[in-house]
Amino acid sequence: MIHSDVFGLVPVLSLGKSVYYVSFIDDFSRNTWIYFLRNKSEVFDKFKEFKALVENQTKKKIKVFRTDNGGEFFRNEFEEFYKKCGIARQKSTPYTPQQNGVAERMNTTLIEKSRGMLSGAGLGQEFWAEAVGTTCYLVNRSPSLVLGDKTPHEVWSGKKPSPQRLGVFDFDAYVHVPK
Repeated sequence: MIHSDVFGLVPVLSLGKSVYYVSFIDDFSRNTWIYFLRNKSEVFDKFKEFKALVENQTKKKIKVFRTDNGGEFFRNEFEEFYKKCGIARQKSTPYTPQQNGVAERMNTTLIEKSRGMLSGAGLGQEFWAEAVGTTCYLVNRSPSLVLGDKTPHEVWSGKKPSPQRLGVFDFDAYVHVPK
C-alpha cells in the first residue's frame, strides 16, 4: 500500500520554481519519496515515474493507493491508469484528513523539521525544497520505534544506511554580480 498527499508549503517559489510537493509513503517500511511540483497537474506524471521506480527496484506491484479527495488524484487519466494497472483506490472521506493519517503525519514531520533546518542555517524560505528534500533523506535514514529501531531505508532496501553522507545543513554560497 502506498499513501500519498500533495502539500503546498507557502506562496514562496523554491529555487527550482516549485510550489508543491507530492509524497509517496510505503505502508510497510514507511520509506518516503517526494517529488517537487510547479502545478498540481504534474501529480499524475510523478506517480507514473514513482510507480516505475518502485516496481523496477522491488519487482513487486503497487496494489493499493490511498489518498485524500484531492482532485489531482481523480482526473480521468488517473482513473484509467488505476484500472489498467489493477491498483485498488482508497480515498478518505471529505474533510477527514485523519483517514489519510500516514501521509498527513509525514507531511507535518517534513515541514516542521525543514523549518527548523532553515531557521538554524539562517536561510530564507526560497530554500524550502532543499530543506524538505534533505529532511526526507534524513527521515528515511533515522531509526523508528514502529520499525523495531530499524530505519525506513533499511526495511525498504535490506541494507543499513551509511552515515558517511550525513552532514550539517549549512553551506557557503557565492553570488556572481555582473558589473
